[in-house]
Amino acid sequence: MEAVRQVSGSAYPWGAKNIDTDIIIPAHWLKTTTREGLGKGAFESVRAQPGNVFDDERYAGSPVLVAGDNFGCGSSREHAAWALADLGIKAVIAPSFSDIFSGNAFKNGIVPVVLPQEAVDRLVEVAKTDEITVDLETMTVTTPFQDRFPFDLDPFRRQCLMEGLDEIGITLAQDTAISKFESGMAQNRPWIAVETANEGTALEASGRT
Repeated sequence: MEAVRQVSGSAYPWGAKNIDTDIIIPAHWLKTTTREGLGKGAFESVRAQPGNVFDDERYAGSPVLVAGDNFGCGSSREHAAWALADLGIKAVIAPSFSDIFSGNAFKNGIVPVVLPQEAVDRLVEVAKTDEITVDLETMTVTTPFQDRFPFDLDPFRRQCLMEGLDEIGITLAQDTAISKFESGMAQNRPWIAVETANEGTALEASGRT
């Protein structure tokens, strides 16, 4: 996962409420076996409408999406976060998020920023003409007009985003501690190490490794 310390640039000034994951990425796109290309299907029903914000050249490639309350509700499909990431979105600002979507966003390097409705309304207006900055160092959202909106984020999630650590990265970071624990187990409970070794040999013999 790519580290995220600051997301700065143009933003989609959308502000729509109760956007579920089926709107973010329709079900017929879930047949894919790769994350690449899902951005083409992102907000498909919205993009079918003339003059929609996602096909407006002024906001093409924007790394920030300003959305409305209850963003990411509906089914728990992680494809929604994949689609946003493939579209180039690295931060979503909204008054609230579905818990599952928020978790999926975090796991895919997308910053879910919760701000009061009045702050979101202000950012929708700013985004129509100017850039927005989401800073994880200062935990603020700022604009060129001296707007400064502080936000909260779980400290563990913030650290993972800033260091680019997903679940695999977090596990690998504990490699020394894991190796030390396994060595201790081999010394203190050698019968476990023998059983594990025998299981590995059996798997190799059966061709299942």
